[in-house]
Amino acid sequence: MKAVILAGGYGTRISEESNIIPKPLIEIGGKPILWHIMKIYSTYKIDDFIICLGYKGKKIKEYFEQFDSKLWNIQLIDTGLDTMTGGRLKRIQDKIDNTFCMTYGDGVSNINLNNLVTFHKEKKSLATLTAIHPPERFGVLNLSGDYVTEFHEKHTGESSWINGGFFVFEPEIFDYLQNDSTVLEKAPLETLAKEQKLSAFKHNGFWHPMDTLRDKKHLEDLWTSEKAPWKIW
Repeated sequence: MKAVILAGGYGTRISEESNIIPKPLIEIGGKPILWHIMKIYSTYKIDDFIICLGYKGKKIKEYFEQFDSKLWNIQLIDTGLDTMTGGRLKRIQDKIDNTFCMTYGDGVSNINLNNLVTFHKEKKSLATLTAIHPPERFGVLNLSGDYVTEFHEKHTGESSWINGGFFVFEPEIFDYLQNDSTVLEKAPLETLAKEQKLSAFKHNGFWHPMDTLRDKKHLEDLWTSEKAPWKIW
């Protein structure tokens, strides 16, 4: 199974570092967060990666030119500087011929990917996202059973869920993606939700993005204290 990682955004909320290197290369414990994400997938024997490049993509290429891993198959694909999330995914359509995983290049979790994929297959959904309990700053999802019904603005509480990435898609997802300006989290997922083709795998464990320097420090502190929940390898 292939894993697609979106690694082309500008990372404006952590611009103190992303003006020098792309956000996926910002390090936690001496390794890029992109490496941490790939290690999570590799732990579950998902070793075939397609990394969608954009902003400072050359830096990511340079990193992997010196990267020594004979266990991973890595394709680095330029998907445009200003391409939106759905557009980046659309651009690698010709690389996909079966069920595949996708995530963002800036978030880590102790999610059980075997359980996620099994759940997706059992639901026979076209798409499955991982729903997690939000930090206060995120918009939330409404769920009916194991399906997404609506998207809402910020809200707090244990009953609230947000899209934490770590998707599983069928190739039919590309039918919902139009062009470079397509935002995956808008019309495509909203349409799938209305059609009851978008299921939600509820993850109550650890999940954390690296959007800001505060996020980076938190993840770094977890790593150096040897209490990093996402270190499942």
